Amino acid sequence: MRFAFLASAATLAFMPLSAIAQTQSETPAAEDTEDNIVVTATRSQLPPSALPLTIDIIAGDALDQQVAMAGSAVDAVAALTPSFSPTRQKLSGAGESLRGRSPLFAINGIPQTTPLRDGSRDGFTIDPFFIDRIELIYGSNALQGIGATGGIVNQITVRAPSADGVSGRALAQLTFDEDFTGSGLGWKTAGLVSLRQGRVDATVGAAYEKRGVFRDGAGLIIGFDGTQGELQDSRSLNLFGRFGFELSDGARLDLIANRFELEGDGDYVTVNGNRATGLPTSAVRGIQPGVVPVNRVETLSLTLTDDDLGGGDLTLQLFWNRTRDTFGGGIFPDFQDVRIAPSGTLFDQSQNRSRKYGGKFAYERRVPGLEALTATIGFDALYDRTEQVLIATDRPWVPQTDFRSLAPFVQANLALFDEKLRLAGGVRYENVRIAIPDYTTLAFYGRRQVAGGAPEFSDALLNGGVIVEPLDGVRLYASYAEGYTVPDVGRITRAVARDGVDIDSFLDISPIVSNNRELGVEIKRGPLDASATYFWSTSTKGQLLVLVNDVFEVQRQRVEIEGVELNLGVETPVPGLRVNVGYAHLTGRSDSNGDGTVDIDLDGANISPDRLSLAAVYKGERWSARLQHNAYLGRSFRGNDPRNAFSGYNLTDAFIGYDTGMGTVSLAAANIFDRQYISYNSDTTRPTDNMRFFAGRGRTLTLGWDMRF
Repeated sequence: MRFAFLASAATLAFMPLSAIAQTQSETPAAEDTEDNIVVTATRSQLPPSALPLTIDIIAGDALDQQVAMAGSAVDAVAALTPSFSPTRQKLSGAGESLRGRSPLFAINGIPQTTPLRDGSRDGFTIDPFFIDRIELIYGSNALQGIGATGGIVNQITVRAPSADGVSGRALAQLTFDEDFTGSGLGWKTAGLVSLRQGRVDATVGAAYEKRGVFRDGAGLIIGFDGTQGELQDSRSLNLFGRFGFELSDGARLDLIANRFELEGDGDYVTVNGNRATGLPTSAVRGIQPGVVPVNRVETLSLTLTDDDLGGGDLTLQLFWNRTRDTFGGGIFPDFQDVRIAPSGTLFDQSQNRSRKYGGKFAYERRVPGLEALTATIGFDALYDRTEQVLIATDRPWVPQTDFRSLAPFVQANLALFDEKLRLAGGVRYENVRIAIPDYTTLAFYGRRQVAGGAPEFSDALLNGGVIVEPLDGVRLYASYAEGYTVPDVGRITRAVARDGVDIDSFLDISPIVSNNRELGVEIKRGPLDASATYFWSTSTKGQLLVLVNDVFEVQRQRVEIEGVELNLGVETPVPGLRVNVGYAHLTGRSDSNGDGTVDIDLDGANISPDRLSLAAVYKGERWSARLQHNAYLGRSFRGNDPRNAFSGYNLTDAFIGYDTGMGTVSLAAANIFDRQYISYNSDTTRPTDNMRFFAGRGRTLTLGWDMRF
């Protein structure tokens, strides 16, 4: 089996291909072209070429193939985006970053990220079966409001049916490890049915997935993260509905509901590894104590769009989102309280509870009398209530925190010289209120009495840029944008270890303002699709995760990040064969001593490694195939523990599919050479922790059938 598969994979010419380069041209959505595609995350109806931003779209075959190989949308983004961190291959995405900062995950613009107490599970809030495309906006910006200091990962759900009648999609998959062990078997089934009749349409669907255990390149079961949660040995169920009504030829009302739940089976317990000898953490059959980790997300939105209201485009959205993130338990030092049980005996576990609701308004049109100027006005409102409780003993760990954000904004885009020159700019005014009642910290932190308060913060966030197109297909741009978010308030407030703290004057919870500058060039001429981007960002009072007494705490430090991204794509003389290469280099430094000057490197918990991405993609009448290689380059982190240096690793994946006329049959494989490696997060954090020395997945095969009707 091993040699047969490798032989079939080798039929593709192994040539440079970046994972995504400019995915708009690699795999455009079925009805879109590069000229008319609308990237909703930009809050504008203008095409991407009119905006001074780095934008990528993952859609169509590119998305389906990556999900078949890796299993999730966040893995697809990570595999196709060189400046995105390698995933942990766990339920938690803690430490995963885009351009060295935290991205905002959203569904149709609705924030899934909970910055007040970041549970880091925002990459698993919807099954990729219900995602039509993923919009990536790179760099700090305030386009979607709070949370997007690294960029925006906006997951756009399946489209409404365009024609009367019944349509749909069915999917079935089987996933194996290379030895076809029963415990490693996983399967997925999903279905979607759409009905349109005149101005009314409805789409409903369900997706169920059962995952087996994961094995590394040596054939050992990969250790379980019993605290943060696991993808292996789990099951998930996603229910989805979309209901639309066309009010007129240009106006539409959409109601979208999504419920996603992923729950571990709790059938395995962790066996310590040994970092000194290189033995990774593994697992054996056993019962996890307490309640198994669960990720539960419910999202509801009502959206009104009108593309011809007073000569402009209107978008009005109301939304509601609720999450319940249950983490695994243990006899952790933080949870001990001698008033409840003798020290070292008290078992507990936590649950994040968050509820968000709000609205978004945007109206865009050409300015009467000055048709070259397009203006957008809008207003966003977001309310968030988050808390973290210890569910075994009913103790608050993170106090209930109420967050309110009110943000009007205006954007302008001026086209000059027959659109050869564009000037863009705008301002967003953020007014934020964080309300926390009086509370007492846990015994571990000294039972500190903290006076509550409701401080307000406000700031005018600027952005601007220039675009020059000296030749058809050649685009140069420069931009400046400010991002705005709050730190992980929960981590900060729960860890207060001194008396006399008053929330009204506690500057550690003040928002993070990041400044992003970017220079880029794009060339799309004939078979060539290339881009080069240089960026640098700073934040005077940024946020870092720092390991203190085996617990990651938030520290507010000055942070400076810079990097370069290179992408080259070429349509070869072979019909249907495309090759690309992508490269990303990032450096980041922080001010560890508070003197205003950065002095140490950001470590693996805060920045991704350099990466070289290669791939070849073939699309024929019936056959489709992809061969890709990601080289994660080793690095050290100056000023940090030398044991956290990253050794680097290489992974190669492949996909081949055939359209039978009754659906596409496919075989996908991740890590086809069965490389044994330690995951990036495990290799670069917790140098003495043998319980979290996790290897990455070995060779994994997925057989699938996907039919659209």
